[in-house]
Amino acid sequence: MTGPIDAIMAMHNAFRKDMEGIDAAALGAARGTPGLEAALERFRYFNEVLVAHAHGEEIAVFPAVEAVAPLVAEAYEKDHRGLDAAFDALNDAVSAGDALATARAAAAFKFHLDIHLFKEDTHLYRIVRERISVPDQGKAVGIMAAEIPPDRQPDFVAWLFPLIGDDDRENMLRIQQMVLPPEAFAGVAQLVRRAVGDGWVELRRRIPELPA
Repeated sequence: MTGPIDAIMAMHNAFRKDMEGIDAAALGAARGTPGLEAALERFRYFNEVLVAHAHGEEIAVFPAVEAVAPLVAEAYEKDHRGLDAAFDALNDAVSAGDALATARAAAAFKFHLDIHLFKEDTHLYRIVRERISVPDQGKAVGIMAAEIPPDRQPDFVAWLFPLIGDDDRENMLRIQQMVLPPEAFAGVAQLVRRAVGDGWVELRRRIPELPA
């Protein structure tokens, strides 16, 4: 059964997938492969979403965890500051036009991100699932979702849905269907339809009430 935390797991999978491509582009560019500029430049919007996600965790998830598992969240907040530093290093390297430094910074960013997300998936959010009620999980996820301003929702959907698989797409849509008014959900569904292209057929098979 789909639960609120599945939305966060989908986001984590999207971060992993996008960072994998950014890191590969940085390495390829350092080796002299042309035409990778657009793939590398994804790191800017990637980090915009990452910062919003991290801030949402800090204001909604971490306080809830602190109440049931004191001192656990502190280490994850420190991880977030490390991710901020990793972005700054990558941004500086790209701005300087230093391909080798860019590749090194991207690899370091990916390494830190992968470990952080693995820890959250297997430790932090295990605590959330086991010790925090589903309604309170839903409240936390709702606060996190609000970190993406309404006018940025089209960009966010266009970024997220191509990066995640069918299970995550289904979970995200089902969660949005549960929490959004019908007219708002219809608007999100149309954004998702444009983002996934032919993948809409599979989503309609899984969620038949979606528009044709």
